[in-house]
This record gives sequence, C-alpha cells and structure tokens, in this order.
Amino acid sequence: MAAKADDDKSKTVAQNRRARHDYSIEDTIVAGVALTGSEVKSLRRGQASIVESYASDKGGELWLLNAHIAPYDPGKTFGHEPKRPRKLLLHRREIDKLTGAIRRDGMTLVPLSIFFNARGIAKVSLGLAKGRRKADQREAIKQRDWQRQKSRLLRTARE
Repeated sequence: MAAKADDDKSKTVAQNRRARHDYSIEDTIVAGVALTGSEVKSLRRGQASIVESYASDKGGELWLLNAHIAPYDPGKTFGHEPKRPRKLLLHRREIDKLTGAIRRDGMTLVPLSIFFNARGIAKVSLGLAKGRRKADQREAIKQRDWQRQKSRLLRTARE
C-alpha cells in the first residue's frame, strides 16, 4: 500500500507555488490539455514550468498561454515549440462559466499544477483567481503566521 502513496506524489509534474501568494483563489477546476507526443514525453521527464503562464479565451475556447514545456531531445525531428499555446479541454458549460467570470468580474485563470491522473492522462489544475495587492499579500502572510503560532501554542499547552 505504501508504494501506491509514493506513486500519487510523483504524478505532479509542475506547480505554480507563486500563484497562491499573488492571487486569492476563488475556485479550482481540472482541465485536460491537448498535447503532442513529444510534449507528453517531456512532461513525463518533469521538464515543465508554469510560473509565468495563464489561461485565456480565444474564439470561444480556452488556451493555456506561456507555459514552458522543454523540447524532448530524442524527438528533435518532430519536436515542439516550448511556449506554444495549448488548447484546454473542458465542457462547453464550464468554458462559458469561466469566460463569463473572466470578462465580467475581472478575474484571471491561473494554472496551479500540471499532473498525470490515475489513467496517465495529463491534466492542468486551474484556479479562478483575483489579484492581490501588496497590502492584501502582507495581511495573508500575517494570518498564516498567526495560525501557525496559535497551533504551536495549543500543542504546547496540551503537553
């Protein structure tokens, strides 16, 4: 059973840790990604970065922009462009909901992580986010530190 838990941890390919600091995440959604063969092989090697990436709508479809997936060296002949736009695969209702939130509420779609699901298919976890100002970021840090300190105090009080 322990081997199964180790497999679950290793399936995450790339994370955007900065997103939770810079944005307040309102909602998360998982989407498929249309990839070429060399991109999948490169992802399996863990050669991806989504730090500067975001999702946007073009022509009624959602696209993952500025995500860097390194070229797969053995497949140079049929390789791919590292930062090409990649189509996100969602149901029409989900696309309409997300594009409405982007246009109406001024929110952003930020990729939080790229991972392989149990069936071995590449997925992207997207966060519907609202940007934080510097003061909001400082307030969030204070809250997080206070929660840590409070839990420490409670633990020492029990012992």
